[in-house]
Amino acid sequence: MSASAFSHLTTKRKGLRLGKGEDRAGARPDGMELRQGARRSVLVVQRRLPHYRVPYFEALRVELSRRGWDLRLAHGVGTAAEQIKNDSGSIAWAESLETRYLLGGRLCWQPFSHLIRDAAMVVVTPENKLVNNIPLQFFRSDDVRVGLWGHGANLQGTTDSWRERFKRISAKRADWWFGYTDMSVPLILRSGFPADRITTLNNSVDTVELQTLKARTSRESLDSLRARIGLKGDAVGIYVGSLYEEKRIEFMLATAQQIHDKIPGFEFLVVGDGPQRSIVESFCAAHPWATYLGIRKGQEKVDLIGLAKVMINPGLVGLSILDAFVLGTPMITTDCGLHSPEIAYLQDGVNGVMTANSAEAYASTVAAILTDTTALDRLRAGCERSAAQYTIQNMAVNFANGVEACASQPIFRRHQANDVIGND
Repeated sequence: MSASAFSHLTTKRKGLRLGKGEDRAGARPDGMELRQGARRSVLVVQRRLPHYRVPYFEALRVELSRRGWDLRLAHGVGTAAEQIKNDSGSIAWAESLETRYLLGGRLCWQPFSHLIRDAAMVVVTPENKLVNNIPLQFFRSDDVRVGLWGHGANLQGTTDSWRERFKRISAKRADWWFGYTDMSVPLILRSGFPADRITTLNNSVDTVELQTLKARTSRESLDSLRARIGLKGDAVGIYVGSLYEEKRIEFMLATAQQIHDKIPGFEFLVVGDGPQRSIVESFCAAHPWATYLGIRKGQEKVDLIGLAKVMINPGLVGLSILDAFVLGTPMITTDCGLHSPEIAYLQDGVNGVMTANSAEAYASTVAAILTDTTALDRLRAGCERSAAQYTIQNMAVNFANGVEACASQPIFRRHQANDVIGND
């Protein structure tokens, strides 16, 4: 669609019936509030439902119900590549959406308008491929509020591309934003969306099981595991995660060698799998102080992390930072520019460490922390505080706060009707 054609659609809204109380520009009188009833409902639409989101939506349903709201969740299925991961979740009360992927997955047809009738608010994710978001955001003329839930921008996108320009325009065709973390807020503001209509969710996953497994860890089980692996001392670092390029595996191994040069008793454990597994296996075969352990889950993974003083991850950091917080093993990373929004949770020197993006800076910092009991204790205390802060229960409370705040405000998105792709 050309910019001129898009402008015509968004400004004229030709052929659409105006809602009661709406003028020809599509605006409503300031201060108009949502229709009131015994209970109101919010519809959350997800392109796919990963298993790690299931506990969150259960917690959100409880929190919203406590406030007099009903949660309706509708979701489709992922692309063929996503389905191979076998990480889909299931919720008995959720509703399934017809899902079709077009143009090699670049577009997703996933109609949900039939579910909006009784909803006071609809929350969708701001993916350009979701063509069914367009009628909701640009052409709907009733008093249903529209919320967007996401990062605020494509962190790897080209800012001047047509896709990113459209994303900035569509970012303003909402009544509320639910940002993943504090890192999302400036990205949302960059589109011109008002700061007082943004809620930071503090994205999280369920950490209750991790806390339970940690409580089961005993000194005897750790000593037994230490003997089986063949660890000789306590200057241990561990990497837990996938083995692929954005994790900077080769950089990590090079700095591990430098750490060992500085502390001859340093030992390194690597847990995980991925395309760069052979690089790790070759390194560990040549260095007896480094051990590759493959994929480990559950109690075994928790116990392995319990053997280490620090989590070593100089590359991309995402939700794995929650493991560091819950298990009290501080994460040390670099300012590499690859991180996911959850990096906003890291407070340098408080609950983890971010070094300059150089091998020498990273190796020197890890070596210093491994030999500084006071610094380690301070970081562990920070991890404990952060573990209590970043939970799905708190995330649900933040989401519900945003829903109620949005319900108390006039509709915002239709005031953006004059936006065009060439003038954002």
